[in-house]
Amino acid sequence: MKQGLSLRVSQHLALTPQLQQSIRLLQLSTLEMAQEVEQMLDDNPFLERASDEAEREAFGLEHSDAPVSLGDRMVEWSEADGPASETDPGFDPAEDAIPLESSWEGDGCVDLRPDDSEWGGDAPARHGSRDDDDTLTAADLASEHQTLQAHLHEQALALRLNDDERCALYFLIESLNEDGYLAEPLEALARALLTQEMHARALSLDAAEQAEREAHWLQTLRTALHWLQHMEPAGVGARDLAECLRLQIMELRNSPVAQAALAMCQQPLELLARRDTRRLAQLCQCPEDTVRQALALIARLEPKPGRRFADVARQTVIPDVIVTPQGRGFKVQLNPEVMPRLRVQDVYANALRGSRGETGAGLQQRLQEARWFIKNIQQRFDTILRVASAIVERQRSFFLHGELAMRPLVLREIADELGLHESTISRVTTAKYMATPFGTYELKYFFGSALGTETGGNASSTAVRALIKQLVASEDPKKPLSDNQLSDLLKEQGIECARRTVAKYREALKIAPAHLRKAL
Repeated sequence: MKQGLSLRVSQHLALTPQLQQSIRLLQLSTLEMAQEVEQMLDDNPFLERASDEAEREAFGLEHSDAPVSLGDRMVEWSEADGPASETDPGFDPAEDAIPLESSWEGDGCVDLRPDDSEWGGDAPARHGSRDDDDTLTAADLASEHQTLQAHLHEQALALRLNDDERCALYFLIESLNEDGYLAEPLEALARALLTQEMHARALSLDAAEQAEREAHWLQTLRTALHWLQHMEPAGVGARDLAECLRLQIMELRNSPVAQAALAMCQQPLELLARRDTRRLAQLCQCPEDTVRQALALIARLEPKPGRRFADVARQTVIPDVIVTPQGRGFKVQLNPEVMPRLRVQDVYANALRGSRGETGAGLQQRLQEARWFIKNIQQRFDTILRVASAIVERQRSFFLHGELAMRPLVLREIADELGLHESTISRVTTAKYMATPFGTYELKYFFGSALGTETGGNASSTAVRALIKQLVASEDPKKPLSDNQLSDLLKEQGIECARRTVAKYREALKIAPAHLRKAL
């Protein structure tokens, strides 16, 4: 075996910690980004939220590197160290402007930099949560959301119940799901109540006593369920959809149509879903005309009684980008509400200048992490803005005429235009939203595959879905369009779209098949 030395040149990509953090921040949603900022504020003492607002001419990395005078920075902490002026012995005019290094990858320097100051000045300061000692105002009380459970508890206060009945009713109300249904069987709830009672009173019961007490709670729960199912909204406390519909029908006046609807809800729900009037008429022994009227009545009922108590504010989508008309074009800007206003704590950074040893090295690393975090956030929003601007430029027809004018667009086109990788564009467009004159959409909404046309061009799949929705909205309710008919209508407009593709798009739009859309 002969030994020797050889030299080989190779290239490999190493992901530095700051690059890994940049990639991770890029794919976070607005809510996840806010949580990440709060976590970093708690962990890193050198990072703080700016308390005052600063005007910025524009957003971008190139504007964040503008030199800031030392005197302006010293104003922020002059209350602790005294006013800084030219008469002070420590004032040096030569340090009035400090250049910023071109690299932000991290060089271990802990000197003050212009970019350590406030970032995101257009964003208003976030108001802290109200202290427990503060008094609630009328506006605060009016804006508070009322849950289904709170609404039912208010009604329960008007009932004359003994302690066990009130306990059972409270337990049932708290056991309801967000739709207002009672998913757990009464037997399981009775056993849970017995366990709580034995634990609270430190009781030791034998098997016979436990069975007797469990039977008592089961009977009490049945009584409480009777009271619950007579509360508002109608249908609350139902165990399944059929019972929910029956409870709502019983609240209506007694009429032949209501009686027929009540009898139909006792039949298999598949017949109601298929609108099989002939079979329902045979099972309920009612005329088909009455069955049709009963089906129309059932269609007006609420299948989810707790729907109107849902907290809509929690489900509100906050856009990352706002697009507004401006002259003959459109203005694309970041939403200042989602831009965190962060800066490096200048006082701590100055105190760290002369520190040495292991403690100083560890603190210097935390200071550098704070700078990396601010820079990565800047880069994240700058990339989102660039991608959003490119999308608006490519989909200009959409912003002028709506979704019917959407053009085919793939991630590769935006990646090639901006000089980024497709995976980067995918991260940017995931869970990021754009507010447009036609509504708020996810950035991925503007990307769609191409369908061929008779003229040799391409039509966007998003525009085809919008066209299908328009055709279904204008159809005759008594003669709804089938998937084959929709495919033929699209071909008449020069769009080659097979029946399977139409069915896939229709299901994506949550449009029922033709036999379920047919009016009775």
